[in-house]
Order: sequence, then structure tokens, then C-alpha cells
Amino acid sequence: MKLGEGLSAVVTGGASGLGAATARRLASAGVKVTLFDMNVEQGEAVAAEIGGAFVAVDVTSNDSVEKGFAAARAHFGVERILVNCAGIAPVAKTTSRGEPHPMDMFEKVIAVNLVGTFRCIAHASTAMSALEPVTADGERGVIVSTASVAAFDGQIGQVAYAASKGGVAASTLPIARDLSKSGIRVMTIAPGLFETPMLLGLSQEVQDSLGQQVPFPSRLGKPEEYASLVASICENPMLNGETIRLDGSIRMAPR
Repeated sequence: MKLGEGLSAVVTGGASGLGAATARRLASAGVKVTLFDMNVEQGEAVAAEIGGAFVAVDVTSNDSVEKGFAAARAHFGVERILVNCAGIAPVAKTTSRGEPHPMDMFEKVIAVNLVGTFRCIAHASTAMSALEPVTADGERGVIVSTASVAAFDGQIGQVAYAASKGGVAASTLPIARDLSKSGIRVMTIAPGLFETPMLLGLSQEVQDSLGQQVPFPSRLGKPEEYASLVASICENPMLNGETIRLDGSIRMAPR
């Protein structure tokens, strides 16, 4: 699918980090982008910057997601591209100091990262399936989700996060198979250590230390590099049903 004018996209978690970079990259190619996020101030600022739209959406709520897509389509028509970047990453061990892992925390991480991602995929793909194809292959849409290297190399305290991101990675192929007859491609990116708001909140010394753990290039990844891969996925029709590690070949240690 050639990026350009006439296409619209929805980016969840679009107010900051990987999502904001992706929104900027798509908009720079002429795509009209709607951002879904809970951070209204930042989301509106990014939307204004790129000539897009912002909708306050909670991906754990079916009603909120339905209203979000309705608003996005009212602005720019049915999306051809969905990029799932919304996510949370609290830390807790399976048991610690005589207490079990907080179950409400575990359930919330799954609800946001895994169920929220699938909820958006289900809603977007339903509308995409009714669109006319835009390529000779019959392509109607592209969906890109965000896993993490934690899906494969989960560290101590990351059980909820790893489980949620593992679910995103594991569901990529069956979703792609489900949507193949509709001409919708489905891919997942598993980023390593990136300059996201969570890591940028750490001291520079800690950031440099983390970056040095990456074999090459020995630094934190930049959100623009994630966004560049999203654009490449959109434009390469043979990329489908796969999870791509974007991590400088890092393999995370236990802690």
C-alpha cells in the first residue's frame, strides 16, 4: 500500500513516544491520522501539529473504542491503516515479601496491552473489510501492533507485561490468517530499548547504561526508527503475519 494522500490511519497511544513518532511519519507522507490516547493535552497538540485529529479513547472500553472509530471516520473516512501503540508497563514479581502479585495490576496490563490491542483490531478490520481494494493484489488495509522483546526475554518483575506482549505476538499469525480473505495484512513490531517516556524519565546515566547493553548500535532506539519500520511495513505487500524484533540484537538478561 503506497502511503500518500487519500489514505487515513488510526494510531493508538498516539500522544507520545512510538505512537506520536508514527503519527508524524504517516502524516509526512500525506496520510490523515487520528490519534487515540488518554492524554488529552499532548494528544491534541500532536494532532494540531500534523493536521490530524485527536479522540480521547480508553482501549479497555468497548464503548470508548466504538465512539473513537466513529469520530475518526467522521473526520477522515474509514481507516486503511491501524497502528496499535497504546500500552502500560508496571512492574511486580509473582510473589514478593510474602504477598502475591496484585491481580488487579495483572488484569489491567492484559486489558490494556492485549485485549485493548485486539479490540481495536477487531473494530478496524470489520470496517476495512467493506472497503474497495487499493492494489492489484486486493489489499484493503494494514494493521501493525506493538509487542516487545519482553514477549521473548521477559525480565524479573515483567510477568504481566511479558504475558500481554507475548499474547500480541502469538495472535499476529492467526489474525493475519483470519483477515487474509479480506485483503488486510497484519504485522507486529517487538521493540527493544527505546526512547519512550518511561525510559526518558530515568537519569541520563541510567539511559546511557541501558543503551550500552545493545550490541549494535549501542544506544537506545529512537521512536522515529520504529515509525520508519511501520512505513516500510505499510508499503511492502509481502510483509504479513510476522513479528519483527527491532532491537539492535539485544537479548535481555534476567534483570
